[in-house]
Amino acid sequence: MSETKLFEAMRQSVIDGAPETARTLAETGVKTGVDLLRAIHDGYVSGMSCVGEQFGQRRMFLPDMVAAAEAMKAAMGVLEPELNRLGTERPSSGTIVLGTAKGDIHEIGKTLVGTLLGANGFRVHDLGVDVPVEKFAAAAHELRADVVGVSALLTTTMNGQKKVIEFFDREGLRPKIKVIIGGAPVTRQWAEEIRSDGFAKDAVSAVALVRRLTQEKGDVAGSPWPD
Repeated sequence: MSETKLFEAMRQSVIDGAPETARTLAETGVKTGVDLLRAIHDGYVSGMSCVGEQFGQRRMFLPDMVAAAEAMKAAMGVLEPELNRLGTERPSSGTIVLGTAKGDIHEIGKTLVGTLLGANGFRVHDLGVDVPVEKFAAAAHELRADVVGVSALLTTTMNGQKKVIEFFDREGLRPKIKVIIGGAPVTRQWAEEIRSDGFAKDAVSAVALVRRLTQEKGDVAGSPWPD
């Protein structure tokens, strides 16, 4: 199989939402010595971009996105350790901390956002579910995060998003550190009310939002973190 055909097959494995195929093709790439960064970008990321576009046009739906994300994760599970072994590092677009607000254990949407961000070159640190304010802050401090994303699927836990923002404000971490929110019940009105740096209605728009915010952050001088 030529390199071009291999990359196209990788791309298609993501579009098809086929984790085993994606993993096998990644292993083939490693064995044959192809440029692994190109395999990621021209193969798997290209597939995720296609799925994202189809989702935005309502030609694909949430189950398709989840399946594509699983295929992407399967491939990266092979490629990232090999890149580390070779001492090759993917260019990073920024560091993102994600988590579900305290009291909430839902994570499908958050996990999908993290996968798409990772596919687009961001370093993503997922804190999981039921995350207290202090844990968001500690992770952001330790990792020098560019953006913190707080998810909530329950109206009863949305207040946890507000608490994170209030804490970051008290500590003087914004506007350098961007705090965004998401989740099924979250609206633009709520985002504006609690003074978040933005919200996204789905995983695709979350990537666009994070990309915009990290670009804006690059124009802000200084660091909010004590040395």
